[in-house]
Amino acid sequence: MPPKMKPWIAEIAPYVPGRSGESGTRTVKLSSNENPLGPSPAAIEAMKTASEGAHRYPDAASHRLRDAIAAAHGLEADRIVCGTGSDELLQLLALAYAGPGDEVLYVRRGFMVYPIAARRAGAVPVAAPDTDYTADVDALLAAVTEKTRLVYLANPNNPTGTVIGREEVERLHAGLREDVVLVLDAAYAEYIDEDSYEDGISLARKHANVVTTRTFSKIYGLAAARVGWAYGHPEIIDALNRIRGPFNVTSEGQAAAIAALAEQGWVRHCREENARLRSRLTDAVEALGNHGLRPVPSAANFVLVTFPEDGPLTAEHANRYLTERGILTRWLPNQDLAHALRITVGTEEETEEVIAALQAFTGAAG
Repeated sequence: MPPKMKPWIAEIAPYVPGRSGESGTRTVKLSSNENPLGPSPAAIEAMKTASEGAHRYPDAASHRLRDAIAAAHGLEADRIVCGTGSDELLQLLALAYAGPGDEVLYVRRGFMVYPIAARRAGAVPVAAPDTDYTADVDALLAAVTEKTRLVYLANPNNPTGTVIGREEVERLHAGLREDVVLVLDAAYAEYIDEDSYEDGISLARKHANVVTTRTFSKIYGLAAARVGWAYGHPEIIDALNRIRGPFNVTSEGQAAAIAALAEQGWVRHCREENARLRSRLTDAVEALGNHGLRPVPSAANFVLVTFPEDGPLTAEHANRYLTERGILTRWLPNQDLAHALRITVGTEEETEEVIAALQAFTGAAG
């Protein structure tokens, strides 16, 4: 008999990434919420230069990168920890603050890493109901029990793209006990430019039980580099530093992220292009409303499109139709979204191609 894994590990459904297509075939990859414009030229050059020192271990504490993040956001560098993407930090937060017998709360149709993180720690994941694909603060607070140790909130939410405002985020925090950690996952924060948005930094600065996480994988276009960071109370940062990998961010990743932070003009360009093409995709899907398609309002770099639950125009049929034409989107039946596809906002050419394919799909099948 082989050794047996812990029972809570056996209950984990492995993370399923967005499809990438077969080697040698042309695909339009709109399945992973990547920035189709890529990183800034300066970030690419910095990564190349850093690779010349590949025989040396990276800075274990990411000193220069933390200083650059602090300078860019007006933060204290000693309250920042860097990770292998924000995913690593989200996982470590559960390990640090939850365990067997505890509960970890998140929003139904939320980021699938949250239940994985909970079970990895031996805790029980609890999904609170949402309202029209949006986090419902009242439902979250009603789901809190004496066993609750962490609450994850992705804002904007992945995979729905919806966002709640500052007052609602503050109300959620105000309703939690002091021993419950509120994790504000702001992976898509840079796509929003509105005063009413709360990215978690102000709350994390004021409260000992709030931490916010960010990533360089999205608008900065450094998904392959795997660089993320968290900001919070010194005790939370200390806990994460105790259990993170000792050389968890590569030299290339650190160098590229530092250079990317200095290129805010590129970030603005990416944000503006995303907003323009997201509107184009949203409007095109709305025009197919007579066929039962609906775009969920998104503040991120993707649009969740819902389809009829039966008949020839289901999301499953659409997913197959698009795949046959080399267009890869994200069908998420394992997240209670069997009736929807999450479509990344691609380049202008890619956006027009997926729009034309959806029009052809509804015309042929509807």
